[in-house]
Amino acid sequence: MSADLPRPTDNAFLGASVKHGSHEPTYAGTLSFMRRRYSRDLEGVDLAVWGIPFDASVSNRPGARFGPQGVRRASAIFDGDPQYPFHIDPFEGLACVDYGDCVFDYGRNADVPGHIEAQAADILATDTHLFSIGGDHFVTYPLLKAHAAKHGPMALVQFDAHQDTWPDEGDRIDHGTFTGRAVREGLIDPDRSIQVGIRTHAPETCGIEIIFGEEMDDLGIRGVIDRILKRVGPGPAYMTFDIDCLDPAFAPGTGTPVSGGLSSREALSILRGLGALDFVGGDVVEVAPAYDHADITSIAGASVALTYIGLLAEKRNAG
Repeated sequence: MSADLPRPTDNAFLGASVKHGSHEPTYAGTLSFMRRRYSRDLEGVDLAVWGIPFDASVSNRPGARFGPQGVRRASAIFDGDPQYPFHIDPFEGLACVDYGDCVFDYGRNADVPGHIEAQAADILATDTHLFSIGGDHFVTYPLLKAHAAKHGPMALVQFDAHQDTWPDEGDRIDHGTFTGRAVREGLIDPDRSIQVGIRTHAPETCGIEIIFGEEMDDLGIRGVIDRILKRVGPGPAYMTFDIDCLDPAFAPGTGTPVSGGLSSREALSILRGLGALDFVGGDVVEVAPAYDHADITSIAGASVALTYIGLLAEKRNAG
């Protein structure tokens, strides 16, 4: 390739560094998350972005198996610019790769949780921070198991329309039970955990604090941030963002949409205010591009991921 080409493409394979934006045309080139290099080599890497294309546990519309593809595609429009609202290129000092997707046999669903947990554990064993893109919300359960094995019981900061605390017998593959299982198995500390944007009811809260959707206007963004910071406090925390936390006007491409949710601006502003928390891992789930329009939901999912990464980069720069 000629050295004088101003905007080369395919940084996902040809990039010279796992840092810095690529400045590719937004409409061309091989897609990875934010044009990060595809790599399974984590030496010297701070952050791995990993797709989990699994949606066999949904209770309504399937399609979140295409979430990692959709979020990667949508992220291309953000590459190469200082990221709002951080005023920085988060990859200037944060070495980040796209680790590709989780590997499993789609015909053996009972084996999938073990595959997710084991592969996540391999990433975490290298002391690489892991941000995952689902997939339905069941995938957070094995992710929590892998993170808890490294960090101990964590606070859970859950953005969602649903509590996901429905009871089960311990062997269901169900996206509505992962939070309850995580509490019962000691993966998360309910006394430090909080759910934001809930607009449905479940039989039990498992001791987790809830901010219901109807409370949002009265609390305001600052009030929600303060509630989260007070509840979580110091110590390791995990952030999971079900895209149906957003109102269907802002996230139509999801399996179980519920009216009355947060706007994209509200959710991103709340997440932006959580930089003081010790996040040790995170995910965005339930993006189902087949029900989307103009990539609205995929763009929202990519923005959640970028805001989370911006918090990591900001903390690194401050250190």
